Amino acid sequence: MDRLLIEIKDHVAEVTLNRPDKFNAIDFAMWTELGEAGKRLAEDKSVRAVILKGAGENFCSGIDVSSLQQAGAAALEGDALDPLPGSPANLFQEAAYTWRKLPVPVIAVLHGYVFGAGLQLAAAADIRVATADAKLSIMEIKWGIIPDIAITATLRDIMSVDKIKELTYSGRILSGSESESMGLVTRICDDPLAAARQLASEIASKSPDAIRAAKTLLNEAWQQTEADGLRLEATLQKTLMGSANQMEAVMANIQKRKPDFSDPK
Repeated sequence: MDRLLIEIKDHVAEVTLNRPDKFNAIDFAMWTELGEAGKRLAEDKSVRAVILKGAGENFCSGIDVSSLQQAGAAALEGDALDPLPGSPANLFQEAAYTWRKLPVPVIAVLHGYVFGAGLQLAAAADIRVATADAKLSIMEIKWGIIPDIAITATLRDIMSVDKIKELTYSGRILSGSESESMGLVTRICDDPLAAARQLASEIASKSPDAIRAAKTLLNEAWQQTEADGLRLEATLQKTLMGSANQMEAVMANIQKRKPDFSDPK
């Protein structure tokens, strides 16, 4: 069985964690597949939005306990904890970090278990849509380890550090509703997949150049000085103004028609 399923339709890629009998737990092979999937989608210029979801009744219950010993041995015996070529992330971190650095927006659909590595995977998405009864936890403390699946590059833009500390130290389980109140979840709805598909379709209808520039701006500027952030705004805007897709957006609005955007080069 393929651990990941990828379907691309109308400029939207749906990536499905496909181990429903194991609550979509991440085994050693899936670590690699997640990173490779992100790389492939980053190279596909036709993709304008990504939906990240789990097959069956859960998003992801975290690391497959049966593979925990194997992953630990690989980390200790080899260079699995060293950064991959061309990335600041190691093999395990890349499984989540790849979605943060993907040039297009990523929407995570959360239901059932969202534990440990599963939560850190969701945190790498731009937007998280969840059911009210989803169960979320930074659960690594249960196994005597720290969260290390790119959490320092993702949760700092989502929650205040005191809330992150509380959840990291305790490992307690939150409902989707409480997660929304803490800022961990973007939106609660009865059918998060339908909501994600509607939002992804809306994103895909916009200028792909502007969407990509917006993600770059919002990912990078929040960690920069004010001066650098302002400079980045101007730099990115210069690449958009007068471009073919920007002019198409203007003309479509003037002519009151649906725009026909070209894929980025």
